[in-house]
Amino acid sequence: MAGFLLITVLFYLNCGSFVVVISRPADGTTSRRATVALNTALTSTESLFSAGKPNTTEVPTAGFTTRYRKSISKPTTAPESLSEAAGKTTEREEEGPPELECPPLGLESLKVKDTQLRASSYKRRGLGPHRGRLNIQSGIEDGDIYDGAWCAQYRDKKQWLEVDARRLTRFTGVILQGRNSIWSWDIVHTYKVQFSNDTLVWKPCMNGTEEAIFEGNQDAETPVLALFNTSTVARYIRINPQSWYQNGTKGHICLRAEVFGCALSDPNSIYPWQTEPTESKDKLDFRHHNYKEMRKLMKSVQEECPDITRIYSIGKSYMGLKLYVMEISDNPGKHELGEPEFRYVAGMHGNEVLGRELLLNLMQYICQEYKRGDQRIVHLVKETRIHLLPSMNPDGYEMAFKKGSELAGWSLGRYSYEGIDMNHNFADLNSVMWTAIELETDRSKLINHYFPIPEQYTTEEAFVASETRAVISWMQNIPFVLGANLHGGELVVTYPYDMTRDWAPREHTPTADESFFRWLAVVYASTNQVMSNHDRRPCHNKDFLRYNNIINGADWHNVPGSMNDFSYLHTNCFEVTVELSCDKFPHASELPIEWENNRESLLTYMEQVHRGIKGVVRDKDTGAGIADAVIKVDDINHHIRSVADGDYWRLLNPGEYRVTATAEGYFPSSRTCQVMYDHYPTICDFRLTKMPKERLKELLMKGGKLPKDLQLRLRQLRMRKLRVTTKAINRRRAAAAAKRAKRV
Repeated sequence: MAGFLLITVLFYLNCGSFVVVISRPADGTTSRRATVALNTALTSTESLFSAGKPNTTEVPTAGFTTRYRKSISKPTTAPESLSEAAGKTTEREEEGPPELECPPLGLESLKVKDTQLRASSYKRRGLGPHRGRLNIQSGIEDGDIYDGAWCAQYRDKKQWLEVDARRLTRFTGVILQGRNSIWSWDIVHTYKVQFSNDTLVWKPCMNGTEEAIFEGNQDAETPVLALFNTSTVARYIRINPQSWYQNGTKGHICLRAEVFGCALSDPNSIYPWQTEPTESKDKLDFRHHNYKEMRKLMKSVQEECPDITRIYSIGKSYMGLKLYVMEISDNPGKHELGEPEFRYVAGMHGNEVLGRELLLNLMQYICQEYKRGDQRIVHLVKETRIHLLPSMNPDGYEMAFKKGSELAGWSLGRYSYEGIDMNHNFADLNSVMWTAIELETDRSKLINHYFPIPEQYTTEEAFVASETRAVISWMQNIPFVLGANLHGGELVVTYPYDMTRDWAPREHTPTADESFFRWLAVVYASTNQVMSNHDRRPCHNKDFLRYNNIINGADWHNVPGSMNDFSYLHTNCFEVTVELSCDKFPHASELPIEWENNRESLLTYMEQVHRGIKGVVRDKDTGAGIADAVIKVDDINHHIRSVADGDYWRLLNPGEYRVTATAEGYFPSSRTCQVMYDHYPTICDFRLTKMPKERLKELLMKGGKLPKDLQLRLRQLRMRKLRVTTKAINRRRAAAAAKRAKRV
């Protein structure tokens, strides 16, 4: 019904908690009456400073829990209007869950510091309260300092995990998970919640006259949400487990958690954390965009800046969603001679969503700043052809989006709809290269670039995602020079190779361009506000601060079939992976700060496409560009090739290089090129002389008249051939005469 917001409040048994199911009308409007009803339903608040009685209701209250799986527990008797309301839900509700009243405090995103977490006890350092964070991942070995939950030392109902919000906060809910471990199974089945202002006096969450008990987990990974019917204002909150998986006598009290709450304004804000910025100065659309909203935003950017933008599709996902790309250039739709092509790809794993939102923010930002006349942006747009693919795996994203940032868990939406991990789905050219090196005895016959894709990979029966095939075709059609693959779940920049040579779990496996790849990684990591913060704690189970937040991909873990390795071995493009945040799916409230953290990194990294040398390889006689000319740099065993018009780009660090250009049918040409520290490339053009035989063949095919110099050269070649053949004939005659004389 137009003008109404359908609100269904479901009450369940156990602790006065509920869920609000919201459905908007088709026209997207929201009535004032519906808004008031929503606010009334969600803002029932009880403060520990007040002496009022606990909020009760005639309807039996309950601890509402929700999981990201569809089957959730139902009340014994549901209101009659529930089925009617479900029948009236609109497309908007199906696209994503309603936003929660208050954002998460930030246990998962590390906004909550380790010092804000306490516990009644813990088994050891690796299972301390600082590990009790939603979605935290353990190391491979049990017993190290990076385990996958907070685990109490004792198995009794007196254990608790405490969170200090550091200011008065209106707490509205809790999410629980079990322990992340490949060796142990530890989960909490039920728990209580208490609040305090001073950690001395604690007040329990009540269900009428009894202390409320919340439903916890039935497995270790499914996030379970409980929303409080009566929100409570306090500074501290405790989670107090009441029952857990016993496993005979080996079960332990272990959990990971997130807490929801709205910080209250404090007139006495004197502490640094109370003045931390939460917004961005840029006026961008900071929220999570599903497929339709993403397409709408891209279209709005294109309409705002039609002269420098173009939207195109490189293919479709398994479910038929188009893989849209935003092109930004002063001449969109056209490759300009000498202008390098750059790409950002995000959303390869659909649940790692920050890269998607950053690219949507980036295209808005470039459009706005270009119109404003920002010279840095104007120069970037005029000198670079930029391609932004915000969602390589839209099917996976839609799955994660429907559950929301906290309930999607660690892996929902990671894979394609067919269950393919696209980060392992590109052709394994590393093995092709290393096998050739082992078998070939003549080193001159080995190739080091443009490795062909194995035939079995290109068949229709090959287990290759449609999204992967689309990206490979995109790589082959556009001469990309530099790119980055945006992921989430860590804070580090990785560079090729991603695959170890002997299938070891991890081993440093450098490319011939190791020094430049390290430079690229450092450029992003050193300008990222979070990565460059030496006081930050590790995300999960590896301290990348020890490596200055960069690492060779294979030295982290073995990734055969990665996009980065494929790009380096099959095309001219250099590419790194950027792990953008500890939280794969940050809450919408954190997006402005994430943009501030990454804006400079995104821009500075793009500017590196202009580092090194560039030029055009031309035919000396005709001046036409020579495609597929091979550009060799002495002492770097990786070549690149010129593109259709003869232009090329070779990324290099500052220094002096001996560069050789070769092409079939031409004499090779070499020259010395000096790369400076400037923010623009050194021009190194080549003019190749065609071999006489090739030149003659070309002219004869055209049926044209030979130029004088070629006529002279042809006459000289014929005379030389005549002299050689005459000498040979004379030698044969002399030999025959000698035989006859001998017989006589």
